[in-house]
Amino acid sequence: MTQAPIAWIIAEPLRWTLTVAYVGTLCLIAVYGLHRYWLVLLFRRHWHQKSRPRQRFSQLPPVTVQIPMFNEAAVAHRIIDAACRMDYPAKLLQIQVLDDSIDDCARIARQRCEYWRRCGVNVEYRHRATRTGFKAGALAAGMKSATGQFIAIFDADFVPPRWFLRRTIHYFTDPQIGMVQTRWAHLNRNESLLTRGQAIFLDGHFLIEHTARNRSGTWINFNGTAGLWRRQTISAAGGWQHDTLTEDVDLSYRAQLAGWKFLFLPQVRCPAELPPEINSFKSQQHRWTKGSIQTAIKLLPKVLVAPVSPRVKLEALFHLTSPMVYLYITLLALMFYPAIFVNLDMIGHDAWLGVGLGLSLFMLGTISASVFYITSQRAQRRGLVVTILQVPLLMAIGIGIAMNNAVACIEALLGHKSPFIRTPKYGEGSANVKRVIPIPSMKLSMCMLEIAMGFYMLECIRLAIVIENTVVSLPFLVLFAVGYFYIGGTSLWIHARSWWISRRQQLIQAQPA
Repeated sequence: MTQAPIAWIIAEPLRWTLTVAYVGTLCLIAVYGLHRYWLVLLFRRHWHQKSRPRQRFSQLPPVTVQIPMFNEAAVAHRIIDAACRMDYPAKLLQIQVLDDSIDDCARIARQRCEYWRRCGVNVEYRHRATRTGFKAGALAAGMKSATGQFIAIFDADFVPPRWFLRRTIHYFTDPQIGMVQTRWAHLNRNESLLTRGQAIFLDGHFLIEHTARNRSGTWINFNGTAGLWRRQTISAAGGWQHDTLTEDVDLSYRAQLAGWKFLFLPQVRCPAELPPEINSFKSQQHRWTKGSIQTAIKLLPKVLVAPVSPRVKLEALFHLTSPMVYLYITLLALMFYPAIFVNLDMIGHDAWLGVGLGLSLFMLGTISASVFYITSQRAQRRGLVVTILQVPLLMAIGIGIAMNNAVACIEALLGHKSPFIRTPKYGEGSANVKRVIPIPSMKLSMCMLEIAMGFYMLECIRLAIVIENTVVSLPFLVLFAVGYFYIGGTSLWIHARSWWISRRQQLIQAQPA
């Protein structure tokens, strides 16, 4: 037997295995891309519908405002002051500061609560010695002494407007409404490229996803903050549980399984701080991604057999499993090099297949995401040209964060448990991020892997240039390379800066007085 047939016998199964894996991964990404188009269509169909309260309370009900926090010294005073200044009858309003802090935040929060108590505000400071259950545990503990029929929740980086409760409470005159979610606004939207990108990502989630789902009759989730719950709903759904990292999504689906309705109010905005540095953003994304997959594993089987419409079940499937796209993107990136080399070297006359696959990815992946986020910005009357110019940034950030989030998906699928890592808050000093708040979960190895993927993409670019008929893949490869280098490089810079600041502090402390 000649050498050529032997090579063909060995390589042909490898080529087909790779082709099936590549095309299969591409199809999975394309399915979620098509779903984005569907959400945009639903949004356009329902955007002009207005939600109004069924009626107004003749006598306002008692409300408890819960503020869970952990080591939030930079923003503790701001959120406590904002909550205590809310325009609501004093005798009907209770403020609970649920503090698990082990640093100076505890002193600051306690002092602000004492100040507002002297001003006549019913504010309760609760400090736990241990973080059992993390945020979910703090909220559950607060329920024991909560006096309100309705529970408003705000994370420490939010600044609720004075009128928040009066604008939202009357929607609960509908006895079926169990939760009202408002839209997040962004205090530091234009601070950097990173915050601009995050703002657009969140605008897409709230304006497009929440509006499309809620107004078309499918389920949405509470986003952990800037929302108001009916206390009865929390109890009927089984209360706060901490077996996932997204206790908000978990409780939301349990409540809707129990028959409660949720309402999203895009016209009511509650401003908050975006993570100003990359490792904070990555930590937040890791928690959201892993928690969503954990919730899917926990509750999706119950949703699929629940007595609800097939449309609700299908949308829940897409909603809870959508973070898996990050894993598919990472797998696709790892297959770029062998796909270029094997396919075009061994089936050169079938190069049209590579072109078709590339165009499919572009149309169903990149273009669907672009349409999704451009629509969210145009709905806010932001400039079309400026928004289009920001699309490459969004694509790069989304691709660059994929490996970080793919690890989160794998951890969730394998049942790996991890603690709730809070997103560091910088407060008014975030513009320059003068000090770097360390994040234990953000290991140096991740940013090194991201940078390595950037160099891997450079090699794919080189191969695509030298091999005939592969130029169609260059835009994708460049986008992937930029994304990995941006996320990995900026993350490495923050690690280096954190090390340098820590080292300098140690040298200062070691100097004799």
